[in-house]
Amino acid sequence: MPKPEEVKYTKTHEWVQPGAEGAVGISDHAQHEMGDVVFVELPKVGQKLEKEKPCAVVESVKSAFDIYAPVSGEVTAINEAVTGEPALLNQSPLENGWLFKIKPSNPAEAETLMAWPAYQEFVKQAAH
Repeated sequence: MPKPEEVKYTKTHEWVQPGAEGAVGISDHAQHEMGDVVFVELPKVGQKLEKEKPCAVVESVKSAFDIYAPVSGEVTAINEAVTGEPALLNQSPLENGWLFKIKPSNPAEAETLMAWPAYQEFVKQAAH
């Protein structure tokens, strides 16, 4: 699975692996903010997603959080492991805790997202 520098980030703390078919998940920062994840609801394979629209739900001991599609496209796979073991999101948000894979309908949308250095700066600014 990808390294933090190999994915693009949204302002709502999702990440996507750019390419013909990329994994989508939440950032390490997001899982820390959420607390212990207890439930994950994923989109269906074949579902068409629209950029910046809710597509999944993650529930933690604190609250429920909408997950937004980082790019528009079609869901090609889901990570069944996180539905059975939601704590994977806390333990390994980039490797084992990915949520689903998407085939972008417009690959250029990923170019509008933040690279790792910009995302780190964004998180730092938001903390102030």
